[in-house]
Amino acid sequence: MYAASSSVSAPPRPHRPHQNGSGPYLDPTHAGGSVLGGGRARRAPGLGPQPLSGRIDLSGPQGAQLRTVIAAVHRICPEFNPVQVLRRSGRSVLLVGTTGRSTAVAKCLLDHSPAWAERFRHEIAAYRAFVRHRPPVRVPRLIAADPDNCTLVMERMPGRVAALQRHPVESPPRADVRATLGAICRVNRWRPPAGMFDAPIDYASRITRYHELGLLTDRDMGDLQKLLHGLAHVQGQFCHGDALLSNILLSPAGPVLVDWEHAGWYLPGYDLATLWTVLGDAAPVARRQISQMAQAAGPMARDAFLVNLMLVLTQEIRTYETAVARTMRDPSPAAPGPGSGSGEEQRLLLRRLHDDCALARRAVRAAVGTR
Repeated sequence: MYAASSSVSAPPRPHRPHQNGSGPYLDPTHAGGSVLGGGRARRAPGLGPQPLSGRIDLSGPQGAQLRTVIAAVHRICPEFNPVQVLRRSGRSVLLVGTTGRSTAVAKCLLDHSPAWAERFRHEIAAYRAFVRHRPPVRVPRLIAADPDNCTLVMERMPGRVAALQRHPVESPPRADVRATLGAICRVNRWRPPAGMFDAPIDYASRITRYHELGLLTDRDMGDLQKLLHGLAHVQGQFCHGDALLSNILLSPAGPVLVDWEHAGWYLPGYDLATLWTVLGDAAPVARRQISQMAQAAGPMARDAFLVNLMLVLTQEIRTYETAVARTMRDPSPAAPGPGSGSGEEQRLLLRRLHDDCALARRAVRAAVGTR
């Protein structure tokens, strides 16, 4: 079961989101006052689809690695015919190919460290769960999987990626954001059977850890603990857990959500907090809409959103501070990082994240003041 293989979950603690009952639903059609907002609007053209074409180069050291990957895929799906490397990083490789008359995608883990392997197994477990219990959004159909070797084969869904970057520089089209929010809200409304998914975050433990790392001040920790105490009996909300535009494919048949490795039960508004964070000042209108959705269900939903937002922003800051430090040690283009972009672009993004965190901090303090 997915609940048994959670790499993030700690042993039971005083506060964890509950699975049973009906939690608050953040209705996108219900208007309300804005918790957070601001920024400059920029418009960008839509992204085109990625066609199935090209050849795989199996020469050299990288070719040898790909041959190993393909052999692992063939062990669970002999009919898979690789055609193209869709994406490759230091941690995983994504191959697109055919299985009979259908197009498929094979995802294989390269970094088999315990944390990444466990996360990959979570994703496999999620796709297996979706075979019997379909979520209210389109997801790729599972074809084959090997949790031991961290290999996954699924159907290739048509559509274009809502954004290629984790933090889009240009404003996504409003229609794309609207479709994304609609899909996320349908996921958040879903109540999968109890025991199918776990709660990936122990909120109290994470707040304490971020404080010990110096990422949260004493007052931050105190304020978040006060909000968390008031949310002790709030029902959990099922979330995708990594609601990035880069994890959403848009097609005429509707949005497709991929990369379910963080799916589970969270405080309400975790997916909305993630979207708010990555949209940045490129999409102020969408940010205001997300803020309105977050507080439309009342003070509890607002407070849950703010707790999620502070934790998501803090995690992003930690990630990019590490990336900037790494870039300063190794300024070569090949130096790994959380996303594409130069060291200067990462520093600008980090500055924006700190500004957003200050904005969220003020909103948290205002929420504590109303208690």
